[in-house]
Amino acid sequence: MTPPAAPTATELAAPPGWRAVDCLADLHLEAELPQTLALLQRHLQATPADAVLILGDLFEVWVGDDAIDEPGSFEAQACAVLREAAQRRPLYFMHGNRDFLVGPAFARHTGITLLADPTVLSLAGRRWLLTHGDALCLDDVHYQRFRALSRDPAWQAQLLARPLPERRATGRSARADSQARKDAGTAVYADVDPAAALAWLQAAGADALIHGHTHLPADHALGPAGTRHVLTDWEPAATPPRAGVLRLSASGSERLPLAG
Repeated sequence: MTPPAAPTATELAAPPGWRAVDCLADLHLEAELPQTLALLQRHLQATPADAVLILGDLFEVWVGDDAIDEPGSFEAQACAVLREAAQRRPLYFMHGNRDFLVGPAFARHTGITLLADPTVLSLAGRRWLLTHGDALCLDDVHYQRFRALSRDPAWQAQLLARPLPERRATGRSARADSQARKDAGTAVYADVDPAAALAWLQAAGADALIHGHTHLPADHALGPAGTRHVLTDWEPAATPPRAGVLRLSASGSERLPLAG
């Protein structure tokens, strides 16, 4: 796939008092895995970071902000955890490929600030380029077509006009199909395109790219002076368990495992 032009990144300037920021992604919160939400809650209560940036796929599936209003829903439970945490420090959220329907009502309910994809974080004299990462997986042509469709406001409005139970059923079906492909070994995963990632980095005037999506946590060189930091996914019930954050500060970046 031909790399598209690098998008213009939104700017997020850290206030002078910020000393450390936690970046995390791909928690895939869902009712069937309550331990992931519990681990997130513990981290949000204990972290010394001045802000927490969630770079997409916070939820396994998000069928619309009105799910928060459903009594006893998992969405309401998770948002209560986020709202309590947002009262102590700023929380930010960037859409992923699983929770692209998160909207302004979610932000109002939780106190979380929505981030555009991509965003440049200016912290301690350094520029960090933040993205979920899915837009850079150019070899996954089928997904890139779906991504363009799913980000269309008219398409989203049409989907959100359906009754909530119908949207929940659609979400369950999509998740079941995805899991079946994983179990059968037929799921195809594309990694970030290095040339496109470097182009994004250069266009943003940054020297470090941070993203999730691929579930392949590692640090990669991008050209002679650039770095790509891939965040880990969260699955504390796995063997071995996985979860962690990338903490940014004036000293650079540090990976902090939270499970295992």
